[in-house]
Amino acid sequence: MKNVSAEILRNHLRAGLDPRSIAIIGASENSNKVGGRPIKFLQEFGFKGKIYPINPARQEIQGIKSWNAIEDIDDPIDVAIVALAGEQAFQAIDRCAARGVKLAVVMTGGLTEADPIHGKQLERDMVARAHQYGMRIVGPNSQGLANFGTGAIASFSTMFVEIQPMDGPVAVVSQSGAMSVVPYGILRRRGIGIRHAHATGNDADVTVCELASLVAEDTDIKLLLLYLEGLPDPHQLARAAKEAHARNLPIIAVKGGRTSIGQAAAASHTGALATEDRVVDVFFEKHGILRARDMKEMLSGAELYLKGWKPQGKRIVIMSTSGASCVMASDTASENNLLLSEFTQDTQPLLRAALPSIANAINPIDITGAILSDSGIFGRTLQALQQDEGIDALLTSIPVSGAGYDVQLFAQEASNWSTTTGKPFIFASPQPEANQYFSDLGIPTFAFDTEAIQAFSRFRMHHELMRVHAKGNKVDSFQTMPAPLLVQDLRMLDEYESMKVIASAGVDVVKAYLCRSEEEAKSAFRDIRQSVVMKGCSEKIAHKSELGIVQLNIRDENHLSKAWKKIKDVFDVHQIEFQGVLMAPMVKGRRELMIGAHHDALFGPVVVIGDGGKYIEAMPDTQLMLPPFTENDVLIALGRLRIAPLLEGLRGEPPMDVSAFIKNVMTVQKLIQQGNIASLDINPILIDDRGQGVCAVDAVVFKPN
Repeated sequence: MKNVSAEILRNHLRAGLDPRSIAIIGASENSNKVGGRPIKFLQEFGFKGKIYPINPARQEIQGIKSWNAIEDIDDPIDVAIVALAGEQAFQAIDRCAARGVKLAVVMTGGLTEADPIHGKQLERDMVARAHQYGMRIVGPNSQGLANFGTGAIASFSTMFVEIQPMDGPVAVVSQSGAMSVVPYGILRRRGIGIRHAHATGNDADVTVCELASLVAEDTDIKLLLLYLEGLPDPHQLARAAKEAHARNLPIIAVKGGRTSIGQAAAASHTGALATEDRVVDVFFEKHGILRARDMKEMLSGAELYLKGWKPQGKRIVIMSTSGASCVMASDTASENNLLLSEFTQDTQPLLRAALPSIANAINPIDITGAILSDSGIFGRTLQALQQDEGIDALLTSIPVSGAGYDVQLFAQEASNWSTTTGKPFIFASPQPEANQYFSDLGIPTFAFDTEAIQAFSRFRMHHELMRVHAKGNKVDSFQTMPAPLLVQDLRMLDEYESMKVIASAGVDVVKAYLCRSEEEAKSAFRDIRQSVVMKGCSEKIAHKSELGIVQLNIRDENHLSKAWKKIKDVFDVHQIEFQGVLMAPMVKGRRELMIGAHHDALFGPVVVIGDGGKYIEAMPDTQLMLPPFTENDVLIALGRLRIAPLLEGLRGEPPMDVSAFIKNVMTVQKLIQQGNIASLDINPILIDDRGQGVCAVDAVVFKPN
């Protein structure tokens, strides 16, 4: 045994995607069995390498010589498929590692998914032994890997029997076996070729994220689709995104477990570690990955990506033979953050000349039923729009067609327009026959115009996300992503100590006094020389207002004495250790905001900003950010808050001091990244008019014990 470098382990996985030889342990003559189907696929789908069936009970399997054991084979073996059950599978995996196999695809199930604790430990031990010899493991519980570019089909999926494979520009990497081939089936029926269809199973060693980072190296791939149930190694997904964006490869991901119920289901299925779903959203956005809610949403706009279009804006022309379709499509466009193009003065007379007299030369364009008697209307209308620079995309909807509609001509004219302008053209009709004419010419088609607009909106948004990522991502997140701070035992600091921690880091805080006696409180009151707030101080209490230990607007010493007694009585009644009273001047501000930070179990430091005050849980208005981020990133996040217009000033009010708030957010980012604080909550931090700054008046800090 030897120490094997991470680069060698990665290269061995890379070899598994384009192997020169594949052994099948548990090989079967029956091509419908798990151990038989890969042999059938390898022979049928053009694998050029060597195939080694292993089954001591047979001399020949599916026309190929069978071997008794993997040790009997003298030639190098890149991939071994393990199609055995139970203890036999574990023994076979260990023998493969000792034999020098680079990658084992383990189809055996029943470990983590059956016993999350004991099964997970068995998997860890299995992977550790394999790594000592330099072998990687896909699985267990994996449906397998399939590369239709090379014919290396180490998979037992029935989908490849039902629908004939065709090499193409799409790759699918999934934790789930079913979700690795559902996209395959749907896209193949739409005539789209698939090169990669890989399922990693339990992700004991090779994860979806790491495998995606290698698939992204394939320069023929134009669209990478992912299905994830867990994200045990987000840094590898960051690596995949880095590799993909280096050559403008879009990544669309479905992440299961969007809800607490879904997270529980994912954990029971694969042992996936759950995290707050909003953090996943922020991570995807940070790395230019479009998140789809489900498979339908992921696949609905696939053809848009394969055209190579790069939409420059959100201005769309809607054109239909139905006025009702125009209305509904316009509503959908508005709901999906698209704008109806406004035609230039040069376009308008051309459009009026192209359309029938009963039609209006406005967007959306109702070309009316006159097209039945004059098929040329369609092409003339497109010609009129050809030079208009205010158009970013065009949707045509023909809800009803048949005799009298020259749909074949319309499709050719649409194809010519898109080729000439280089702009996206999409077509919608509930009639498959009409759609076929357009799809045959490479135009993306949809059953309904609303579906088409939603798909285009996601496509446009994704490209904008990728542009922002490429422009603003100056940091290699794969290299800089901090490790999570994994602590079980935390200590909450009292408010005075918490304020000292954030003040020493550079957060703007109110000047406060910790008073152990009533006399000390009166002395502090004389120093402050204005109305004060008094708060009972204890590391046992995070939310003070609920207990009535916050007294406001203390204006004289008599009032102070009464407030002191009220606070002290609460501590006595609840038998809470009394550490003193915090005294601070009453600070005014235009708005109460908040800044928080904590360590996520998967993603490390997370910072949250938003509207503050005591109603934050009841009416949350917050945005999450993952370090490292810039001041401009904070500004963008602030702009997404519902209260964003208030910060800019409304109804004659001056704008608030957003720049001062941003400075404090950047300070908190640095503080939480240092690793000696588990979480902190600054609420409220008062913001005043521009130039007047901000002031934190309450904070809670948790540190590891």
